Amino acid sequence: MHVETRGCVTRVRGLEDFCLDEILDCGQCFRWERGADGGWTGVVGVSWATVYQRQDVVEFRCSAPGDFEALWRHYFDLDTDYGAIKRALSGDGVMRKAAGFAAGMRILRQDAWEALCSFILSQNNNIPRIKGIVARLCEQFGEPLACGLHTFPGPEVLAPLAIEDLAGLRSGFRAKYIRSAAQLVASGTLDLDQVRALPMDEARKALMQIHGVGPKVAECALLYGMYRMEAFPEDVWIKRAVGALYPAGVPEVVYTYAGIAQQYLFHYIRCCPDALPVPAR
Repeated sequence: MHVETRGCVTRVRGLEDFCLDEILDCGQCFRWERGADGGWTGVVGVSWATVYQRQDVVEFRCSAPGDFEALWRHYFDLDTDYGAIKRALSGDGVMRKAAGFAAGMRILRQDAWEALCSFILSQNNNIPRIKGIVARLCEQFGEPLACGLHTFPGPEVLAPLAIEDLAGLRSGFRAKYIRSAAQLVASGTLDLDQVRALPMDEARKALMQIHGVGPKVAECALLYGMYRMEAFPEDVWIKRAVGALYPAGVPEVVYTYAGIAQQYLFHYIRCCPDALPVPAR
C-alpha cells in the first residue's frame, strides 16, 4: 500500500482486503456512523476521523496531523496480511465461501474499556439499539469534542454513579453490569492491561468477575478490545451456523485464526440468504 499525508488528510492507495462498510457495519463496533456522503465518522479517545473509501483509495480526514500514523493505521489493522489469513482458512470449504463473501473484513483494534462496556450493553440486544445506548452513554457522561461528538466515559467517571444515574441510558438490567465493570476497573481490582497479557482461560475468568459478564461477552471483550485473535465469540447466529455447517465438528484450521474466522462466518450467515442449508422436512 502507498500512504500519502498532507496535514490532517491521509490517502492510502493499493490497500487490499479492506472494505470500510463491511468492517464498520458488521457488529464489532457501535460508535461509527455513516454520513450521507458515504463517509464514516468515529471517535477513539479524544481523536476523531471521517473515513471514505472510493475504489482503491481510502481517505482518512483526521482531527489532527499525525493521527493516522499514531492511531488509525493501528486501529484499522492495516499492517496485517489478511490475504494470507484467508488463504489459510480457505483450506476449509465453508470458510472459503464465508471469507470470499466478506473479503474486506478486518478486526479493529479497539480500546479495551470501550469494547468491554459496549459488549456488556449488547446482551440480548440488536445493533441499532446498542448504538443508541452507547451514544447516550457518551453524550451524558463523556466529554464534548470540537466535532460535536463525545469521548467514551472512563471507568473512573462511571464507578461513583448510582443505578438511578444511568436510567437515562435506557439500558435496562445492563446498567448494573456497567457499574460493576466500572467499579472493578476504577479500583484496580481488574486491570485490563494485565488481562490482555494473561493466558486465554485466565483472561476469561478475570473478565467474568464482572457481574453479568458471561463467556460470550468475555470472548467479545478479548477479541474486539484486546485483539486476542484466539477468541471465538458464540452468539445464537454462530451456534446455529456451527451446528448446521459443521455437523462433524469445526476443523482445526478455523481455530488457528478463530477471531477473524468467526467474524467472516457471522457476516456470511447474517447477510447471505443461501449461507445455511435448508432444513429437511
